[in-house]
Amino acid sequence: MKKLQVTTSYTRYESLDELDNKVRELMLTAIEARKKAYAPYSKFNVGAAILLDNKQIVTGNNQENAAFPSGLCAERVAIYSAGAKYPENSIQIIAISAKSFKHTVTQPIAPCGACRQSIAEYENKQKNSIKIYFMGETGSIIKVNSLKDLLPFGFDSSYL
Repeated sequence: MKKLQVTTSYTRYESLDELDNKVRELMLTAIEARKKAYAPYSKFNVGAAILLDNKQIVTGNNQENAAFPSGLCAERVAIYSAGAKYPENSIQIIAISAKSFKHTVTQPIAPCGACRQSIAEYENKQKNSIKIYFMGETGSIIKVNSLKDLLPFGFDSSYL
């Protein structure tokens, strides 16, 4: 037996003011997308904004459904929309923001497992890492340089 350790690294920004202008604008776009979420059951709104290599920005927000789990997370709405509209372009950055109407979300909210798998699929497809920035309603922002920082043992088509 051999015990191994997986480590990850990330950057933590204390506020939007610490982000460079391009990323701050992308996060503000995610916040605007969050405001349009349809989340009548969870009261937890999430917005995502994606910057593509052609400089286009694609947004998404969570869409809930009374027939759980028929809804879809903001990240996947944005990713699939980008894939449908711009299939030849690469995703450079994803910005994500979350807000609860039950309490103030001050901690960064990372993508769920299903969204991580979807992001992994696009990293694999485009053969380039995707920078991911995520935050709550207020407070600090976390940046990872690749989905592999969040999902080091991901599943991809090489296993099929």
